[in-house]
Amino acid sequence: MYISFIKPAADFTVSLISLIILSPVLIMVIILLAIANKGKPFFFQDRPGKFGKNFKIVKFKTMTDEKNRSGDLLPDAERLTAIGNLVRKTSIDEIPQLINVLKGDMSIVGPRPLLPQYLQLYNSHQARRHDVKPGITGWAQVNGRNAISWTQKFDYDVWYVDNISFSLDVKILFKTVKKVLISEGINTDNMATTEPFNGNN
Repeated sequence: MYISFIKPAADFTVSLISLIILSPVLIMVIILLAIANKGKPFFFQDRPGKFGKNFKIVKFKTMTDEKNRSGDLLPDAERLTAIGNLVRKTSIDEIPQLINVLKGDMSIVGPRPLLPQYLQLYNSHQARRHDVKPGITGWAQVNGRNAISWTQKFDYDVWYVDNISFSLDVKILFKTVKKVLISEGINTDNMATTEPFNGNN
């Protein structure tokens, strides 16, 4: 009952109300990021959702598209703008994903949507993270976020799939607020974002 009916209804309602309440902040961030990123405040990318079906995720764009002389993108740390860094530290860059929740592509709580190329790298256990809709925040995010290993993240994701409940979702939301307030676990050590997943070998 909770997974099939209550959770989707709550996702839609909370997302709609949140977007309305946060609209003044979002408008200001859009203007600042548009200036920093040459008119591109949003970042769109294909991500696998439930059962691995791709959807277009929307986030605030925190890095520029600057390239080197060879035409390759500069390292993340060099493309991360000042306003982008602030938006990342406060997790404001995740807020536009409420639009994905409204569309039904995502849930507020669930395993984070990663890159499509990772699908072929998962083992059978890790692939179970796609048995539910991806989320804006999740059990792995409140237990280390980008500061833990990929193996740990996937174990937390699958544990969530097996234990999903209203009380667990509420617990994750409260822990998320705490993590955001103290800006904990945003980056992997010595990296601006996080290292890519290269498989289990």
